[in-house]
Order: sequence, then C-alpha cells, then structure tokens
Amino acid sequence: MAEVIKGRRQPTLQDLAKAVGLTANTVSRALNDKSGVSATTRALIKAEAERLGYVPNVHARSLVLGSRKTIGVIVTNISNPFFSDLVSEVELQAQHAGYTVLLLLSYESAEREQDAIDRALRSGLDGLIAAPVQERSTAWTPIIKAGIPLVLVSRELPELNVDFYSTDNEAGIQLTTDAVLARGAKDVVLLDEDMPFSTIRLRTEGFRRSLERHGLAFDPRNNLALVPPARSFRVSQSWHADDAYRVASDLLDRGRRPDAFVVGDDYYALGLYRALRERNIRIPDDVLVMGWGNHPFTRFMEPPLSTLLLPFEEVARRATRRLLDRIQGKADDRVVNDHIVPELVIRASSMR
Repeated sequence: MAEVIKGRRQPTLQDLAKAVGLTANTVSRALNDKSGVSATTRALIKAEAERLGYVPNVHARSLVLGSRKTIGVIVTNISNPFFSDLVSEVELQAQHAGYTVLLLLSYESAEREQDAIDRALRSGLDGLIAAPVQERSTAWTPIIKAGIPLVLVSRELPELNVDFYSTDNEAGIQLTTDAVLARGAKDVVLLDEDMPFSTIRLRTEGFRRSLERHGLAFDPRNNLALVPPARSFRVSQSWHADDAYRVASDLLDRGRRPDAFVVGDDYYALGLYRALRERNIRIPDDVLVMGWGNHPFTRFMEPPLSTLLLPFEEVARRATRRLLDRIQGKADDRVVNDHIVPELVIRASSMR
C-alpha cells in the first residue's frame, strides 16, 4: 500500500513508469544506473522522478530481500568528544544486537548533510541515528517517506515528530550557574559558541532563568560572551581554546570584570584561564569558573576545573535501543523526547 503523507499519496514506481510510458523494470534499471537503458531515456526518467517527488522505498526493498542488519549514524564530526563517544556506544549496542554501523559525516554543512542523507537512502539501511545540522528539516523528509526509522540526538527538529534523545542542556547550565551563584557570585558571564544550534539556545535560556531565579537581571550585552563560529571541522578538536582566549581577553580589556564565568565547553575554559592569568586575575579568589563536558584534562588544570559530566553513553544507549525497537516493530506509538540531566563535578575553580 502506498504511504500517504499529509493527504497526498507518495508516487510509486508504477506511477513513474506510467508517466514516462515505460515498464517498471526499465524505470528501475534507469534509476539504479543499470545497463540496457540509453542515456537519453535515463535522463528523462530521472527528471520525471524529480518532478513527481518520487523516493525509492529502499526500506521496503530491504524487507523483501531481507534486512541488511545495518544502521546509519550521521553526525557533524567525530572530533567532537560528544559525537565520538556517542558513535562508539551506538556501535557497541548495535554489535550486541547483530547490526553493523555505517558512519556518515556532515561537517556542519547542509550540502554535506544532504549527501549523507542521499547515501543513506541508497544504502537500504534498516534505521538511522542523526545529529542534524538544523538548517532545514525538509532534508530529512525523504528518510521518513521511505519508511526508514529515524532517531535524532543532541539537536532537535520538532516539526519532524520523531524520537529524540539529548543531554538536558537547559538543566545542565542551570546546575553550573546555580553553583557559582550559591558561592556568592553576583555578576556572571556565559562564554559560549555563537552558532544557531538548539543546544546553545537552550543553554542561554537556562542561564537566563538561573540568574532571574536568584533575583539578577539578564542582559545579553553584559552577560554573554560569544565565540565566533570559526571552527575547523578537520582538526583534532572541534573547539579552539585560542578563540575563547581572544573573546575573553577582549571582554577583560574593555573593563568587564565579572566575578564568575560559566562556559559552554571545557576547551573554552583553557583559553579563559590564560586570559585571566595574564591579567593577574586569580581563580577562584577573584573569579569563579565552571566548565562543560568533564574532558580528561580538566582535573589537571590549575586550579582543577569544576564542570559537568555529560551523559554521552546513556544518550547513545537509549537512542540505539529505541531505534532497534522501531526496526524490529517492538516500539509503542508514542514519540519519545528524552532530555537526560548531566552531573555536576565540583573542583577548586568554583570553591572559595
């Protein structure tokens, strides 16, 4: 039975064959670049497929031929510690269930993301876990139309109405902000990345709520220090400590001397530490600092950095289990929206 999307029947292979006046077998061979079809006919068929909005249902084909026992993972860049840990845990969970994993990278590019989605469609995957670029949700519509189960992680696209798992960014930043406010801070700056991601929006909102709950006004001009999106996605780490160093140095040189910083990643804290040290601003005597991520180096910083332990592995476990339940027909009808609260790790940088 053809799938109906918003009241409109999804075009089938037979519909496409009828539109071009050829057999379904010829149309299928042309779409799959098989021999026996002229270049002119192939171009005609592909143009008509695009006009009709035809999407090959590779998921249905897999059910006929037998599951490939393969799930796809699309993330921005595995140099991001969150995504590297997530991919590792997805692979482990998939292996236990007898599945292999196809890894595809978008590098924060909508074009690269589209290429990854197209490859996922061609590969006949049983299901897909993805952290979207968030530029356009419509890029994922062909996955849903093709009947491929999709679970999103980290970054949400509510209009897709699919399962979603993430660290609770809003609750996490409130934990770090509340911690410095409880230790007497009155003027707090959030040092975070200037990118249009739901994760950053939620952290900013949580930061604002925390300040206001403690009777402090939130002014973006005074309480936010944003690091420009100048990351290179082909380096060993996604965040540049020197970018944060420049932003923090500029803020301090303009006379802003907050008594606490909360940062959106521990790598930014490295740059902040240097900017403060060069100006003889002592941590924690003069300023409190809270990080984000609990990266391995944080306990070796001087002073050791208070931070958040993010639930990378738990996000991956829950997302993978949900996807496998979807693939195997075991999932209930509800759409899961699961935000997992991180754990506060207190060290010397926030203790007076």
